Amino acid sequence: MRRFMTCFGLVVLLASGSLGAEETPRPIEEDFRVELPEALRAIPEPLPEGKAPGFPLRGTKGWLWRAEQYLAEVPVLAEYKLNFLMICYGSMCDLEHYAWGHPDGNRWWEPLPDEKRAAYEGVLRACQEHGIELCLSMNPNLTSKRIIDYDSEADLDALWQHYAWMQGLGMKWFCISLDDIRKGIDAAGQARLVNAMFERLRANDADARLIFCPTRYWGDGTGAGARAYLETLAQEMHAEVYLFWTGDAVVTPRITREAAESYKRVAQHRLIIWDNYPVNDAHPTLHLGPVTGRAPDLCEVCDGYMSNPLHSENEINRIPLLTCADYAYNPWAYDPARAIGQAIVHLAETDAQRAVLKDLIELYPGMLVYAKGTAWNPVVSRFREFLATPHSRHVAALYLGHVQGVLARLEAAFPGRFDGAKATVRKNLAEMGEAYSAKYGE
Repeated sequence: MRRFMTCFGLVVLLASGSLGAEETPRPIEEDFRVELPEALRAIPEPLPEGKAPGFPLRGTKGWLWRAEQYLAEVPVLAEYKLNFLMICYGSMCDLEHYAWGHPDGNRWWEPLPDEKRAAYEGVLRACQEHGIELCLSMNPNLTSKRIIDYDSEADLDALWQHYAWMQGLGMKWFCISLDDIRKGIDAAGQARLVNAMFERLRANDADARLIFCPTRYWGDGTGAGARAYLETLAQEMHAEVYLFWTGDAVVTPRITREAAESYKRVAQHRLIIWDNYPVNDAHPTLHLGPVTGRAPDLCEVCDGYMSNPLHSENEINRIPLLTCADYAYNPWAYDPARAIGQAIVHLAETDAQRAVLKDLIELYPGMLVYAKGTAWNPVVSRFREFLATPHSRHVAALYLGHVQGVLARLEAAFPGRFDGAKATVRKNLAEMGEAYSAKYGE
């Protein structure tokens, strides 16, 4: 069968096989497009009567977010049955005066300024009011000019002040992160630090929970260097401490039960998935499509699921977040195509809003669709492919006009909303416009 479809003003002839209406559509990763549903249905997908949610712990974290960003997301988490929010350890750095990564920014040994403490106390109160577990995370060894001495009582006291502060206000969940570090990669020393902190937390509250993000936080645990490190944690770290694990790789289109079981077998601790989706690591791109490629039975191996979000675009982040909520609550019935359509109709009120969100998501469907990294930008990449193709000036101009049109419609349909996403699209348009002018002189 031969069929026609329109694509940003062009008519494109497609040759295909005889796909009948009764046949199963291709996976969303292979033929990504958004179908707007005719009717609103619940997110997350309801469970059969008497069945418990897939992952007991379900939520997200910030990504260098400010306190007001966390606060804005708390009601959304509660509405869609998410029950966990982790403060990014980067948020505890001095982002007010230093760019992320500056060695003077992570002064973990100092108390936070009073104004910042008050702001995060407000976030904790909001979480408590909405039934959300707020978790404090610190990483003393990342981008810091003074890494922690695992055997120093003074250093332990300095780090402890932050946990004591939040525990005194009723916080139950805490995290020590030692991911992505270059110094202090010592499993035995890390275990001593974690155990000492856990002992202090439990001395004050028998219900306190601690998560550790290890330096080797991905894969199946059997690779060179990973096994010895994880086996040391298995032997020396308190058995009730949870481990964060990102899946088969740091950023991965697939998270499999086989890898989870292998990693857990080596590490001998309960796991919480730290899913690196839809995070953009502050790159000027968006990942807006549904979460895909996560095994439906991971909840039988892992105790929790935490999504890693977009940076300054926390409001538009709610689109993929709702699909993560759908998966984490009822992974057995999860359908990414259904979830992304429902996310749109839950977050939009008018036909114009629904239509422009659909088009925006199809422009930026996310790195999982392409099996790329967090910096992947399908809009800019596709445009540069047009520029590199001979005799494609008109195609490039049409595509540029299409992206400009989507931004204009987004601004018209959502005045005062999705400002972070709009700024990102503007950056992409500026880059594309400069490249077009450089090639064609227009």
